[in-house]
Amino acid sequence: MSLAQIEAHSRSHPVDVVEHLAAGHGWAFEREQDDEISISVTGGWSDYHLAFTWLPGIEALHIGCAFDIKVPDRRRAEVLTLISLINEQLWAGHFGLWDQENVMLFRHAILLPGGMQASQPQCEAVIQAAIAACERYYQAFQFVLWAGRDAREALETAMFETAGEA
Repeated sequence: MSLAQIEAHSRSHPVDVVEHLAAGHGWAFEREQDDEISISVTGGWSDYHLAFTWLPGIEALHIGCAFDIKVPDRRRAEVLTLISLINEQLWAGHFGLWDQENVMLFRHAILLPGGMQASQPQCEAVIQAAIAACERYYQAFQFVLWAGRDAREALETAMFETAGEA
């Protein structure tokens, strides 16, 4: 076996790294293809469905974090406004509304050009960032969808942080 073959064999597939991470946390996961894994994680507001996909053409490990909020047509424009306002505040990743399934989604990617390897801390950080963003803004989406608030008011209400305990 040549040195190049040994190096290629010793490299972990990026999705393998995510699978080991999910198993270590005891999260339910499903891996039907080499380049994809789905993970379920329980958060404070919702169950989050994380999908990691290795995209070899652009050498990126994509994460999509969906949560169970359906957007009725009558509130779609206001939700899209809210997504825009939220995305202005995010430094990494972004929210979107997946039209095909009518699902709210937080998306991010880890770029791994030139054979770079994904690490567990890297993947853990992306998972934590995705869940944190979903948890932080979940109530704003609820305020727009179910309380009928406008996007700016919903975001301001959701961003209000209390100190201490009552």
